[in-house]
Amino acid sequence: MTNHGQAGDEAIRLVVFNIDGQRYALHLSAVERAFRAVLVTPLPNAPAIVLGVVNVEGDVIPVMNLRHRLGLPGREMRLGDVLILAHAPKRLVALLADAVEGLLEPQARKVQTVTSIIAEVPYLEGVAKMEDGLVLIHDLGAFLSLDEEKALEAAMSQRKAPG
Repeated sequence: MTNHGQAGDEAIRLVVFNIDGQRYALHLSAVERAFRAVLVTPLPNAPAIVLGVVNVEGDVIPVMNLRHRLGLPGREMRLGDVLILAHAPKRLVALLADAVEGLLEPQARKVQTVTSIIAEVPYLEGVAKMEDGLVLIHDLGAFLSLDEEKALEAAMSQRKAPG
């Protein structure tokens, strides 16, 4: 299990991905895997943050629209886009990104909590200060609001089982 503490010299393991030229990250311990984006099936009555669902080895997984959450302009999915399968507190989710850059292991002392920079930045846990720029670390626990979580739960339960 990865320790998320700020011990100073201890490395933090992050999966770095890109959206519109900005680098974001998730803790490696939350990421199951990344794969080339596949067709997303719309999910009726889902919150706006949910693009739809995908079938991953028989499991129906909701796909989160990071662009929508981050206030970025929307765009159609592209051939090179990736889905990052990650463990949110209540469910497995897929996050749509432009590309996955790989693993980053900054020293804990190079990571600042978001609250130490700006009082309240939703959805972000921290910022890694790297030589080639900043990497914004997502907080999957705060990614969905309570209302969005309830709406997603209702939409997922209304979805008809395959076959």
